[in-house]
Amino acid sequence: MNDTENDKTKLAPTRTHAEADRRAALKSLAGWAAAGAGTLHAPWVHAAETFKIGIVSPQTGPLAVFAEPDAFVFGEMKKHFANGIKAGGKTYAVEIIVKDSQSNSNRAAEVTSELILKHKVDIVVAGSTPETTNPVADTCELNGMPCVTNDTPWQPHFFGRGGDPKKGFEWTYHFFWGLEDVVAVYTGLWEKLPHNGVVGALWPNDPDGNAWGDAKLGFPAVAAAKKLKFIDKGRFQSPADDFSAQIIEFKKNHVEIVSGVIPPPDFGNFWAQAGQQGFKPKIVTVGKATEFPAAINAFGPRSNGLSVEVWWSPSHPFKSSLTGQSSAELAAAYTKATGRQWSMPLGFKHSLFEVAVAAFVKSEGKGAKALRDAIKATDLRTIVGPINFAKGPVPNVAKTPLVGGQWKKQGSGFELVIVENGQATMVPLGGKLEPIV
Repeated sequence: MNDTENDKTKLAPTRTHAEADRRAALKSLAGWAAAGAGTLHAPWVHAAETFKIGIVSPQTGPLAVFAEPDAFVFGEMKKHFANGIKAGGKTYAVEIIVKDSQSNSNRAAEVTSELILKHKVDIVVAGSTPETTNPVADTCELNGMPCVTNDTPWQPHFFGRGGDPKKGFEWTYHFFWGLEDVVAVYTGLWEKLPHNGVVGALWPNDPDGNAWGDAKLGFPAVAAAKKLKFIDKGRFQSPADDFSAQIIEFKKNHVEIVSGVIPPPDFGNFWAQAGQQGFKPKIVTVGKATEFPAAINAFGPRSNGLSVEVWWSPSHPFKSSLTGQSSAELAAAYTKATGRQWSMPLGFKHSLFEVAVAAFVKSEGKGAKALRDAIKATDLRTIVGPINFAKGPVPNVAKTPLVGGQWKKQGSGFELVIVENGQATMVPLGGKLEPIV
């Protein structure tokens, strides 16, 4: 590792002891890479004409619900690339190598190093919350590996890695919405129903929870302007199985809205205990936990009326730059092949391949630096919307549109209906927000 890389590591802030441990592990892994540089080819060099895409995903653990569409997407991509892709006058085979982060940040860093050093991939892509994207991107940055990530609000990804808006990063790029967008969508949802303005907060002690609850960047920053009062018992450790303290406080303060960003198992515990203790808010808008059909169905009848931000849906008016499929067609293909409902990560996992392949073609297969420069110059219309890293809001980041939805009873299950589109009017509404009954 050179002095510049050491300086970057020292400057990066650490929010928790676990984060500090992870960054120490990254230093060690980067040192291992440097030690072998004299005898090994650079990680991105390999003899065969093959474009290798490494993927880090939480296939197991509490974040596994984010990876539910993975097998379908990866299988479709392998079929799509069966005849290879053309770049710089040559035809390249496409190899996809998947690693399981096990929903653990340290493991995510370890398997990213495996992709770089053992499998010698050309690019690493990843999604599924800061617990995945941050260690993956940090490892790639330290090893000079092109990297594209999504499915993490840009602030916990960029600032959580010690990003400087004046400098940005060299090798790692990210596209998704930001806290300003989710705040606007959630408050836009809440304004559609009468309420007393008292919001019960469920923000855990993790990168997402710390960012969403941040006094300057998160929900508390808009409290006065939106005439909201947040009841926040403080950061709690996830996984959590007892929310009695929060429920007692919420009831005492007459909370009518509950919001937060917690994994499905935690919300399942909270929502069951809320029912047992007679706590009945009018609106419940919780990120992570209520984004997925599998989790919603597991919560049972009390899922009806839960609301959440929607990053992608069959209603989004976008097409794939690879297959030409519309959002609706991609969702229908997924349901036909798997028998399951579409979920938001479906479009975003697909879009990682769109950006990676477009950049490789533009780079003409000329190596890591050319691929990195091509990613930086990305201006691409994808299944999740336009991706353009030049537009910011900070270096290395592109924003995608965000709307709000509500789960409504449909047959034997639930359907996520778009009910708020103030931040992205190109996505049509499918219904109106209704109070939980």
